[in-house]
Amino acid sequence: MLLRDTDFIKRPLFAKGKVRNIYDLGDKLLLVVTDRISAFDVVFDDLIPNKGKVLNSISEFWFDYTKDVIGNHVITTNVEEYPEELSQYKEELQGRSMLVKKAEMVQAECIVRGYLEGSGLKDYKATGCICGIKLPEGLKQADKLPEPIFTPSTKAQEGHDENVSFEVLKEQIGVELAEKLKQKSLELYLKASKYAESKGIILADTKFEFGILDGELIIADEIFTPDSSRFWAMDEYEPGRAQKSFDKQFLREYLETIDWNKQPPAPKLPEEVIKNTEAKYIEAYERITGKKL
Repeated sequence: MLLRDTDFIKRPLFAKGKVRNIYDLGDKLLLVVTDRISAFDVVFDDLIPNKGKVLNSISEFWFDYTKDVIGNHVITTNVEEYPEELSQYKEELQGRSMLVKKAEMVQAECIVRGYLEGSGLKDYKATGCICGIKLPEGLKQADKLPEPIFTPSTKAQEGHDENVSFEVLKEQIGVELAEKLKQKSLELYLKASKYAESKGIILADTKFEFGILDGELIIADEIFTPDSSRFWAMDEYEPGRAQKSFDKQFLREYLETIDWNKQPPAPKLPEEVIKNTEAKYIEAYERITGKKL
């Protein structure tokens, strides 16, 4: 079953993202991951089969794997344990939703980079730094950094988030909280990247969102999914060029070959691009978890 939207759920919509819809259930939230896909901040009409289930299931795996590093917001992903009022939606919600605790979200995107790519590469080429962190000269695209670095960004309501220095983050949210975010972000990245390497996968970079629950810092939203992280195949890794990744690779490559200004409306996607994108998401899930989707 493909899922574009969740209008059938008759509960207040707490938030709607490019991919996730979040519903307010009073003292908790229902997160539902659709099969929508976005690129260049534009959401496409075409859906990617199984994408929602992959993202939800990968997050579920990582939340459990990292619970010794930091607590998280998950209550359950078992639809049989959802409130009675949601029982009529079991089929639609199965495998692509989770019931979570309500937390006060910290207004920062917590990014950890272990390799030089994306906006970090752009910053490095322009300044030799990323978010004010000086890096060695002569690094190439996709090079491994001497050590993972914490490079936060501010949460933007619209458009792109803006990279900021750690000093700026401390000014915005307070020294103690900023230090805790940095510490936990790096711990999470190191634990997950070590595990990923055992599966033949490089975790190049990732982003987290944290919340405060009962006075404690927890990890929330999603964690180590192909939408929030760059995963590369270790056996194809070659610095100095863009790497093949387990996410929207086929979609992005296709979009660069057509005449589209990267503004809405999104172009129609060929069946081959949809199928190849689906296959990459499923491969990421199966290699990371060791399970069949």
